[in-house]
Amino acid sequence: MRMIAFAASLLLSTPVWAQDSAALVDTAITDHILPGFTSLANASEALKSAAATDCRSDSEALRTAYHKGFDAWMAVNHLRFGPTEADERAFALAFWPDTKGFTPKSLSKLIAAEDPVVADPAEFSEVSVAARGFFAMEFLLYDDRISQLGDDAYRCSLIQAVANDINRNADAILTDWQSTYATLMRTPSPEGPYTTDLAAVAELFKALDTGLQFNEEARLGRPLGTFDKPRPRRAEARRSGRSLQNISVSLSSLEQLASILSAQSPSPSDNLTAAFESALSHAEELQDDPVFAGVSDIQGRLRVEILQQYIGNIRDIVLQELGPALDVTAGFNALDGD
Repeated sequence: MRMIAFAASLLLSTPVWAQDSAALVDTAITDHILPGFTSLANASEALKSAAATDCRSDSEALRTAYHKGFDAWMAVNHLRFGPTEADERAFALAFWPDTKGFTPKSLSKLIAAEDPVVADPAEFSEVSVAARGFFAMEFLLYDDRISQLGDDAYRCSLIQAVANDINRNADAILTDWQSTYATLMRTPSPEGPYTTDLAAVAELFKALDTGLQFNEEARLGRPLGTFDKPRPRRAEARRSGRSLQNISVSLSSLEQLASILSAQSPSPSDNLTAAFESALSHAEELQDDPVFAGVSDIQGRLRVEILQQYIGNIRDIVLQELGPALDVTAGFNALDGD
């Protein structure tokens, strides 16, 4: 139904040909992308420092640094192009959904063998992405089994290796944006990744749409499961109590990107502002169910489904109103399946 409505909107809408695509791209880079990745680099540096100072799984300082780092990643995780794609950096920072349970398996294997790979950052960067990033750190800090598994000293070294690897990837992404990719995006050329300013806008538009889709279909869809078989244990980052927080942080960041892209389109801008406000307000009302455990109950499930519907409504406005106004489409992405 959504795609039918979208197709109809393309026939009925008149593109705003006067859009200043270059200005939209420049603003997105200056106000959204670079500050976001700078915050991630800074937060990951703080996480690395905290792990070096106190690597106990129940360290409050370490757990606080973990949450701040995860928040910073949630604010940019929709920007899955360019520097985040290089060397599988995005997956190394956040391997989820982990449908086969590779993260606990990989961590258990490293701990059981007391693999010396943790002592060499270059070698650790070649370890499976399932044993790296924020979800590996979550298991090491919050999982009842993994956080107590094996020798304390080795587990400490592993926590430090994961923190160092997160920082290394965050720094590499920011460096690439600052040194080359921001310029490539601002100055289209036949030899570059973007041949026109509009192509760069389309990349940003796709990031906005995909970020919304991931919140709707994965972060909410997975724990919702089906009415007969809800799956609360599939909620993202449930061990550290971040399932709802991840969505709230992501939505707030996506709202900023939507505001930038709709700045020259009054009608979509107003509608997006109202739609984001509704979604974020409802998310606030779910603070008593931070890991969506309530999806197993009829009333609790309805509350989570309403949030999913609010996000779907935002996506409808993005596809049906903002896209035609910008003269772009989201195109195919990895979430669309085969």
